[in-house]
Amino acid sequence: MMFQGCYTALITPMKDNENREVDYEALNNLVDFQAAAGVSGLLAMGTTGESPTLNWEEHSNVIEKVKIFAQGRCTTIAGTGSNCTREAMRSTHHAVEIGADAALLVEPYYNGPSSIEIRREYMGPLAKEYPEMEFIPYVIPGRSGTQLLPQDLAILTEQYENINTVKEASGNPENMRLSRKLAPALHILSGDDDMTYLMMTDESIAARGVISVMSNVIPGAIQQMTEAVLEGDREKGEKWKKTISPLLEMVTVKTEEDTPWGPRLCKARNPLPVKTLMNILGMDAGPPRRPLGKMTRKGIEVVRQAALKVQNKNPEVLKPIAAAFDVDIEERLNNTEIIESLCYSDE
Repeated sequence: MMFQGCYTALITPMKDNENREVDYEALNNLVDFQAAAGVSGLLAMGTTGESPTLNWEEHSNVIEKVKIFAQGRCTTIAGTGSNCTREAMRSTHHAVEIGADAALLVEPYYNGPSSIEIRREYMGPLAKEYPEMEFIPYVIPGRSGTQLLPQDLAILTEQYENINTVKEASGNPENMRLSRKLAPALHILSGDDDMTYLMMTDESIAARGVISVMSNVIPGAIQQMTEAVLEGDREKGEKWKKTISPLLEMVTVKTEEDTPWGPRLCKARNPLPVKTLMNILGMDAGPPRRPLGKMTRKGIEVVRQAALKVQNKNPEVLKPIAAAFDVDIEERLNNTEIIESLCYSDE
């Protein structure tokens, strides 16, 4: 299978109740919104889907529901990775049973195996056990605390026919270039929204698309950007990139907040900013699960200003949301009551 275009790292909508139960009706609506926008595929249960706070039964249910709701309209990728190979085996077994098209394997986080161990004790055994499943290693050292290095990735692509794609979120172009050099046939997908255009147009990286966070909000625009570059129309691709760049740059939002003991850095990380934006816009994403909570007033203003910048200059970008969710984008972005409900009232 060739992976190219825009794949949305789907958020998991939650009900606004004490247990933050998964809202499957809202999930169905979000899948329909994505499919109508023409995305290449959906990733269920990545980090953006809050996989760390869902138990394995919920994890499997969300993947299965996304597969059902998609109705074959786009590729379904199951996030089956873990920091425990046995758990990843069980999750992948379920993904195979329900007919997911591929499985994303995040690097084993926190326990920090070496690159050799990641290859020999984790990704290799999974690829061998399930030869019918396409596997996508996910390189994200900033979150995992370890890294599958290009040398071991290249070995995996040689040893297993079902490993030929990587989600690259190292943030290091030289790492990506080495992966391309060692494995020329490798399909590279961007794991960083704001680096996608660079990765696709740099011939020494030659990425084929993105597994995107912000495509939860603007799937059509990101799909069109990637398609334009793939078709060789860089001018069109760059135009799309400039149009949506304010949103691509807010996957993580950093602000300096005052405290009685001096200023402190506050970093609102994915999926908090995108879920907050979706709720501002009326996309019924619901709250995140603890320990994620709310953004600060400064942080939510960064999100709001980015969306306003796009809305004011290119209202057609957010127009599909208005139609799909029956909302007034302009009104919601300027509704102080909505904004106040989504941020902490005090520090």
